[in-house]
Amino acid sequence: MSLFEAVAILLAGMAAGTINTVVGSGTLITFPTLLAFGIPPVTANVSNTIGLVPGSVSGAIGYRRELGGQRSRVLRLCVGSLLGGLAGALLLLVLPADAFAAIVPALILLGLVLVVFQPRISAWVARRHDAAGGLPENGAWWVWPAVALAGVYGGYFGAAQGVLLMAVLGIGVDETLQRLNAVKNVLAAVVNGVAGLLFVVVADVDWRVAGLIGVGSVIGGQLGATVGRRLPPMVLRVVIVVVGVVALAAFLLG
Repeated sequence: MSLFEAVAILLAGMAAGTINTVVGSGTLITFPTLLAFGIPPVTANVSNTIGLVPGSVSGAIGYRRELGGQRSRVLRLCVGSLLGGLAGALLLLVLPADAFAAIVPALILLGLVLVVFQPRISAWVARRHDAAGGLPENGAWWVWPAVALAGVYGGYFGAAQGVLLMAVLGIGVDETLQRLNAVKNVLAAVVNGVAGLLFVVVADVDWRVAGLIGVGSVIGGQLGATVGRRLPPMVLRVVIVVVGVVALAAFLLG
């Protein structure tokens, strides 16, 4: 690995940690970067997941004030994320590599669509909050299984996992979006953590890549929690979409 590649991966990890904390979809930054340097898709995905674990924890810590009073809700939903993340990671290991190469473009496209339409999703979430006559403290009954399914997605690939979680939580839980974003960061940390732990034991990990992304994502997690909210959402979305389109091109043309 050259110095240029190492710096690029470190910066990509920092960007991903920031974006994951504020929006979600940081994998659309790191994953294409790793592919561009010739790292095989499954190894890139595994190493990326492990590297983003510290960043997810960093972002959750950065939002700790918004987690106040949500202990019961977070613990309940964490179980769904834990089971879903484990199932998704197992799917990545069990399914043949060709299946991953075929599925990833569709997952990236789904992530891009979710990111592009995030303002409309947020507006719909706001309308649902206004129309709701009061939801249970832990949310509607379907929130837990939906969080578990998002965990399956996150354990398998993970791009736009945060957007999926925010859509589910925003619709089904009567809480402010900033406090829900704090919950989202914890759930994403659980999914990445359980998937990363499994990958450490049984998968082919590029530890140089994982380490560089880990260092960058920790810094990015704190940046996202402190100044990320002040960045124009459109700027973040444009960056994600551009990188995602590059990733799609790399898969489809490669």
